[in-house]
Amino acid sequence: QLQLVQSGGGLVAPGGSLRLSCVASGFTLDTYTIGWFRQVPGKEREGVSCISSSGSTTKYADSVKGRFTISRDNANMTVYLQMNSLKREDTGVYYCGADVRLCAFWYQWNFWGQGTQVTVSS
Repeated sequence: QLQLVQSGGGLVAPGGSLRLSCVASGFTLDTYTIGWFRQVPGKEREGVSCISSSGSTTKYADSVKGRFTISRDNANMTVYLQMNSLKREDTGVYYCGADVRLCAFWYQWNFWGQGTQVTVSS
């Protein structure tokens, strides 16, 4: 059974950093594209970043470019999202997702983690 378990998140002051982790089980991680998405109340889930199965391709939303870094450790079945210089508008529930398709945000991804709250506030 494919499962994604997230950790990290929490409350951080503006300008601070957090790292989110997404641990996969039940499937071979290196055959899946992994993405990070976020959602705030009243809005649709939006793509933040994704990384191809090999790690050779990454994509970022314009709002997080230069501040967030996605990486993966296939041997340890884990994908990370390092978030630096956090802004209040980064607040939301963050989800990791997995799919066999390409690194993109336009389609509905098949598998999701449980979500983790990130709050950027002073």
